[in-house]
Amino acid sequence: MDLNPRLRPMVISVSLLASSAALAGPPPTASPAPPRYPSLPSETPEHLEPATDGFDYVKRDVMIAMRDGVKLHTVILVPKGAQRAPILLTRTPYDATALTGHAKSPHLGPILNGYDNATDVIVEGGYIRVVQDVRGKYGSEGDYVMNRPLRGPLNPTPVDHATDTYDTIDWLVKNVPETNGRVGILGISYDGFLPLMALVEPHPALKVSVPMNPMVDGWMGDDWFHNGAFRAQNLPYIWEQEANRKSEEKWWSGFFDDYDLYMQAGSAGELGKRHGLEQVGFWRKMLAHPSYDAFWRDQAVDKLLGARPLSVPVMLVHSLWDQEDIYGATAVYKALEPKDTANDKVFLVLGPWHHGQEIGDGSSLGALRFGFDTAASFRREVLGPFLAQYLKEAAPKANVAPVTAFETGTNVWRRLDSWPSGCTSGCTVRPTPLYLRGSGKLSFDAPAASEGYVEYVSDPARPVPYRARPIQAVGYGTGNTWSEWLVDDQREASGRPDVAVFTSDVLTTPVKISGQPIADLVASTSGTDSDWVVKLIDVYPDEVAGQPEMGGFQLMVAADVLRGRYRESLETPKPIAAGEPLEYRFALPNANHVFLPAHRIMVQVQSSWFPLYDRNPQTFVPNIFWAKPEDYRRATQRIHHAPGQASTVILPLVAAP
Repeated sequence: MDLNPRLRPMVISVSLLASSAALAGPPPTASPAPPRYPSLPSETPEHLEPATDGFDYVKRDVMIAMRDGVKLHTVILVPKGAQRAPILLTRTPYDATALTGHAKSPHLGPILNGYDNATDVIVEGGYIRVVQDVRGKYGSEGDYVMNRPLRGPLNPTPVDHATDTYDTIDWLVKNVPETNGRVGILGISYDGFLPLMALVEPHPALKVSVPMNPMVDGWMGDDWFHNGAFRAQNLPYIWEQEANRKSEEKWWSGFFDDYDLYMQAGSAGELGKRHGLEQVGFWRKMLAHPSYDAFWRDQAVDKLLGARPLSVPVMLVHSLWDQEDIYGATAVYKALEPKDTANDKVFLVLGPWHHGQEIGDGSSLGALRFGFDTAASFRREVLGPFLAQYLKEAAPKANVAPVTAFETGTNVWRRLDSWPSGCTSGCTVRPTPLYLRGSGKLSFDAPAASEGYVEYVSDPARPVPYRARPIQAVGYGTGNTWSEWLVDDQREASGRPDVAVFTSDVLTTPVKISGQPIADLVASTSGTDSDWVVKLIDVYPDEVAGQPEMGGFQLMVAADVLRGRYRESLETPKPIAAGEPLEYRFALPNANHVFLPAHRIMVQVQSSWFPLYDRNPQTFVPNIFWAKPEDYRRATQRIHHAPGQASTVILPLVAAP
């Protein structure tokens, strides 16, 4: 019997659904509930409170609000039982937690034993130790700017390191009950730049400032340039310092020898580009300001402080072989000393150290031996009493000379009334030319007639290494000798054909210098740009009793570089007239040295110092950061010796009374 025609489609549809269901299998069942198990609480406490009854200090981590609301992470270490104790403050971009945690110890000495702490002075003096992260670094809020300039054209914000220091000190004296209300600030390098910033409109509770090896003028002679020549090996520092807040991004090389790394890249700009360095704000500023324009002049700390009144006593600590910031401390002294009419507010220390060695062991530096721990004697006899005088109640006046200068060569400390000065009274410092003579001679006698020139070929394809290869990257730690390069033996350089060498006769009497030697070359180049490196060297006798490895040693006493394009103007570079003898005059770093009898004096002149400084292409280009491979060309360099065109190094010679 036929079905009703109107029902046929329904029957067919039902049949199709049934068939589909049969093909799909049984309907899915619900997922089983996750297994349940008994509660097992975490064994880690939500807030850990260590038992510190056996500690000899109390540690407080605080966030201190600045005037713009930004909070800065600050570590406060108070000696147990302290009452009416002064505060020693250091501000840093290098991690306050790490700088106050060098060891896991209940004792203050071990946790402070390392950068940036003069541990014996702090602990034995009973000081409250405070270390603070600057804005934008590690535990602090805010934005980070390298050597943040003072409020003004380079910093449109209402805050800078001067205001942050003021606000920090204001909080400390009101919120640390164990303090007597007196604060001193000290630190090394970047941490030494910050005590200088504290002198700008200082807080009334700031009683003393001790900048050690401070960054002062990055273009003239500290970290970034020296007289226009770029310090290429500092590229990793710029990267690691600014890539992120905690400096966790590390530079990479791919080469064991830094010489190969920088040669393979070509220009410094190209090497930065290959690492992505242009993402970093400070590097972009450097690329845009290769010359000494307002960007650099307006943040030069010696100029800033020289234009302001001085109300806080300051001790500037300088290292005679500072491989990083050899310009700053003495430049600030020169700017501030005229303000110190009573000779009781500006003090200078010159020690025989590398950068920061004054808080470590100062018995030796590289191959040099001083006979005693010069750094410990400085801390015990100078720094400790000086801080106590201004920070401790009823402390006696420190017996500290206006200038405490170590005399290298004789290896003794000298107490001086001023710098430069050869002795406490009676002697004078007289600028005396030392002539670079023909045939490689060096003499205090001027040439009576033309002696022609000494010639060498400078080849950018084979730049002169600044130390023996393989060249280590800039750094500190086991096996790294970066801190010693200024006292490296210069014999390897003196044997190269692209280094001009001038040597005196063997000395029969001591020759003492105190101050800045001046390089005054009359030189020509076949190129249109050139670097001139001048090194003043003490050559030891062929044999040295008791230390045979020093036989014939060539010790740099003072050395520096000038980028020739800045011969006439530091702000406006100009091509050099090829083949024309021209004067190149620039100051070398300060020295306080005695060339002893049986020694000789040597001067070396060269046109590259690589890879510490980037290569000059020896062809004038607008911006050496972006020199192309075809710009790098060989050049013939001539050092001239003739009356009226005599090349000299002008020594600050000490004349006895």
